[in-house]
Order: sequence, then structure tokens, then C-alpha cells
Amino acid sequence: MDTRFAALADPARWRLVTLLAERPRPVGVLARLAGARQPQTTKHLQTLERAGVVVSQRSGQRRIYALSPEALREASAALSALADEADRAGSREAFERYGMDLSRERLAAHEPGWADGRSFEFTRSLAGRPEVVWRHLTEALLLAQWWTPEDLRVSELVFEARPGGRILHEYRDVEDVDGSDPVAGRARGEVVEVRPGERLAYRLSPVLPDDQVAFTAHVRLDLRATETGADLDVHFRVADSTVESADFIAGIELGFGQSLDKLVTILSASPDSADAHPRSTT
Repeated sequence: MDTRFAALADPARWRLVTLLAERPRPVGVLARLAGARQPQTTKHLQTLERAGVVVSQRSGQRRIYALSPEALREASAALSALADEADRAGSREAFERYGMDLSRERLAAHEPGWADGRSFEFTRSLAGRPEVVWRHLTEALLLAQWWTPEDLRVSELVFEARPGGRILHEYRDVEDVDGSDPVAGRARGEVVEVRPGERLAYRLSPVLPDDQVAFTAHVRLDLRATETGADLDVHFRVADSTVESADFIAGIELGFGQSLDKLVTILSASPDSADAHPRSTT
């Protein structure tokens, strides 16, 4: 199939395909209609024939070429299958949603402080007991399992769960396993309040490539025990926003929501264990 698509990708060969879709034609006629020299046309037709897109037969002194409809149907089916796979994956929907949010926020970001006071609220019902959920919120190995959107992975994490404790958060593309691509993002911050099993509050600031702060997120997480586990309420407030923070702020609702959904999935799979599938953060 790769050979077939490569053959069809050339504009000159595609022109020959459209001419042959009308009816079988000899090389000389195809060259004239395509406005090309006959030797070049012959080479293009040979490429298409090797790829199975056209067939030919000799008639006296002429070689007549005809299109292979089945080859085009197979190529069309392959493209349709890829489109269906993209629809099922759902990643395109998230991509388009972020694109719309990105355009809106970039238009709004005219001066420093443009997004200050903006807040986001999230609530998730979790299968784990509050003490188990707490470990997933505060222990680096467990936190690293879910603290990024679905297309990213934590590559470095420091989380000191005590008032004044440091937070360092680095993340990369989920498929960048060897660290060869640029870092997708970094953030640094400080833990503000710790009430084990009840409340966690911290400040976290994404940093720009020049190591300047993009904005500061004031985040508070409240846990409540329920009959089936725990409810988690998240309050996220923006402060110190710079003009350059638009790209980050555009992704808060979608990205943080995806992160919390990962936490839901992890705890649903093993609600009574905080040690399920720990992994290194470097």
C-alpha cells in the first residue's frame, strides 16, 4: 500500500490517473493530453503499473493503459479505515477542542494579568478510600501515574507533601521514551496546606523556555469520604498571568480534567491499594 500511495502522490502521475479514469488510452495520447514528453509519461505509467494502479497491453505498435478500479478502491478503503480509527481514538476531538480554546485565549491575552482570578472547578468520585487517594495525591511515584493529560508522561517529579515543601514537575510526550524530543513542559511550586486525608493546597507555576513564570496556579484539593470511596473537589485559580501564558491556560480545563480521569481509572482498577503499578519518575 505504501508503494501505491507513493505512486499516486506525484502530481504528474495523478494527472494520468484522472485521464485513464475516463477511458483506456495509449501512451502518446496520454502524453499529449497531459502536456508532457512521451518518455517521461512512459516512466510515470511504468511506476503506476508496478504499484498496481494501472494495467497495460500491447495493441500493434501501441501500448494501451487502463486504470485498475480495484486498486483505487483498496486505497480508498485504507484511508477510510485510518479515518475511522482516528474517530474511535477520540484524540482528534481533544485536539480540535484545545485548538478552539487556544485561539480564544490568545486573542484575550493582551497584557499582564489578563487571566488573573480565572477559576476552574473539578469534581471526581473515586473508588479508593480517602487514605489511599491521599497517597496518590502526595507520593511522587503514585502521583506520576496520573498527573499529566493522556498524551503526556511525567519525566521528573519532586513533591514534598509538607507546608513549604518543593514541587518540581517535568513532562514529555507519552511516546518520547528516550527523552530525544524537547521537554513538553516544566513547572515549579510550593505546598501550602496539608491536612492528611482531607485537604491539600499548593501553588504551581508553569515556566516558559526562558525559565520565566507563565502564571501561578493556586490549587486546593478537598477529600470527602463516601460509602463507595471518596469524592475529590478541586479548585484551581489563576494568578500572575503573563501574555505568554495563553497556551497554558487554554489547556487547563481539558488537560487537568484528563489527568483526574486517569486517577479515576487507576483507583477503579485497584481501589484498595496505593501501590498498584508504581514507576520511576525519571
